[in-house]
Amino acid sequence: MRFSTYKLYFVKCYRGRVRSYGQYCALARGLDVIGDRWTLLVVRELLAGSRRYSELLEGLPGIATNLLAERLRSLEERGVVGRDAEGEYQLTEWGQGLSEVLYAVARWAVPLMAEPVGDDAFRASWLALPVAVIWPAVDERRPRMTIEIRTGNAPMTIESRNGQVWVEPRPARSPDLVLTGPADGIVGVLTGALDQTSASDRGVSLQGDADRLAQLRSPSAPDRHQP
Repeated sequence: MRFSTYKLYFVKCYRGRVRSYGQYCALARGLDVIGDRWTLLVVRELLAGSRRYSELLEGLPGIATNLLAERLRSLEERGVVGRDAEGEYQLTEWGQGLSEVLYAVARWAVPLMAEPVGDDAFRASWLALPVAVIWPAVDERRPRMTIEIRTGNAPMTIESRNGQVWVEPRPARSPDLVLTGPADGIVGVLTGALDQTSASDRGVSLQGDADRLAQLRSPSAPDRHQP
């Protein structure tokens, strides 16, 4: 997207804004757009693709429906969110640029995930962020692998193919490893913070070869002498 397009977004944003830090600073102006409570969580939900209003409400437990409507309206006015042909909400090209912002915050917040989940709400789809943080970019040394995660409200599948790792909202077909248990224990296993014994103590069961997960976290260079 060209700079002139960004300029148009900002003109639209600043003409009608209600609150602002009033600073000529890229960070301050960015926070004028995305700094309100719940805003980045709305973006988190839309990173996976278009969503209906009801789906966003389901994925954001604790938000009032009028507040969600207000955040969506603000994000639309500021060029971060748009609508597709079916009227579902989606990130604009500019809005999609916030993915790296969310990944950076998630990386910074990794130490906070060591605390037990307690009474906090959890949705299985939220695993997409820690997976993106644990296995960023492409690494051709990563082994081919399928992991099914059974936690939260629905089964999820982690796929490792051609050096990339991603999450799909479905049960796995012939998984190499199945992890079942509470979300905090699952995240601990994925990051390597919990070994198999500690994971069991946290209520996580592992079916399959747990060593494969260690190979995925720390892949070795392929043997080029093998056919």
